[in-house]
Amino acid sequence: MRLLHITDIHFGCEDKAALEAATVMARDDPPDLIVVTGDITLDGRPQEFEAAARWLARLPQPCICTPGNHDTPYLNIPLRAFIPFRRYRRWIGPTEQAFDLPEMRLRAINTARGGQPRLDWSKGSINLADADRAAVELAGGPSGALRIIACHHPLIDTVGAPVSGGVNRGHFAAERLAAQGVDLILTGHVHNPFADPLPFGDEKTYAVGAGTLSKRLRGVPPSFNEITIEAECVHVVALGWSGSHFEPYRTWQLPRRPRP
Repeated sequence: MRLLHITDIHFGCEDKAALEAATVMARDDPPDLIVVTGDITLDGRPQEFEAAARWLARLPQPCICTPGNHDTPYLNIPLRAFIPFRRYRRWIGPTEQAFDLPEMRLRAINTARGGQPRLDWSKGSINLADADRAAVELAGGPSGALRIIACHHPLIDTVGAPVSGGVNRGHFAAERLAAQGVDLILTGHVHNPFADPLPFGDEKTYAVGAGTLSKRLRGVPPSFNEITIEAECVHVVALGWSGSHFEPYRTWQLPRRPRP
């Protein structure tokens, strides 16, 4: 099984050359699944969503998306506070999605919020009931299937990350997802790729973040992740844009937990 994990395209500020090259790669060698973990637009404007929808229509299917904090009407405070995902649903689709194969099961959870009782609305928040329900659904599949959660914000901030996800209840959700046997939690938001074991239980639940295909760089080139699933290991390759082509930027080998 092979996945492409793409995030933080930020239409309105996308790196057109890198994005087109990534799109061509996906079309020339279609993966089993494409996962887009939010911040598809820059400011949640209609023209940005229209461009995003045209891009998504070019990608091979299946493709699962989840929104990010920039996918709300970023500068229109009333819309952002009261109907934050109307535009997202119109042009992209549901804010929470599911995908199942015998070898892999995925649930996408929305961690973005239009408004919150704190000053920085860009930070994430997760509903623990949503996390528990997703974990139960993932566990209902074949015992050997890889169990994946996709959301925009890292549930636990990674060491050295340039920005914080600041997810309300994120630590509790991460601990519960690990306890229920989730294998991967795919995220974006920080614009830097990473793959870290969560410090719970057998430490075989991994937080995996992809970079950005926008011009909003934070010290690393535009990038996306290619994830290959094998019986005993998950291979993650962050493919970085050189200016003319993608090449491996960082790689990780993540041992899988044994299944009965």
